[in-house]
Amino acid sequence: MFKRMIRSLLLASFLLPGLAGAAVTDEDFVLSTTQNLVNLCSVSASDPRAKEAIQMCEGYMLGAYHYYLATNSGKVDMRLVCMPNPTPSRDQVAAMFVEWAKANPQYMKEAPVDSEFRFMSSRWPCKGK
Repeated sequence: MFKRMIRSLLLASFLLPGLAGAAVTDEDFVLSTTQNLVNLCSVSASDPRAKEAIQMCEGYMLGAYHYYLATNSGKVDMRLVCMPNPTPSRDQVAAMFVEWAKANPQYMKEAPVDSEFRFMSSRWPCKGK
């Protein structure tokens, strides 16, 4: 699993050179803004806190998504996001989110959960919405 994470981090750092490479800060771990989440998700593999950053990124995104699922259980008409089957991996979703954020810099100062759901609902909208 650790090798897979490192491989994904290296791939993301090569694919997203404009966002990768900056060292994560303590402020990033507070996750006040979308920029903080992007910094964690695009951490350089050489950053001494890379493991913690990617775990925080993926844990935050997965936790928000699970909360969304729990609060929308049984409310088909209220769903914003309909994930495909098979569901992409956490690494894939994080990399896609960083790519989306890079293309949508106007959301960098917003709450990360808002940007996460903007991204997911644009990437995996529910049919009929």
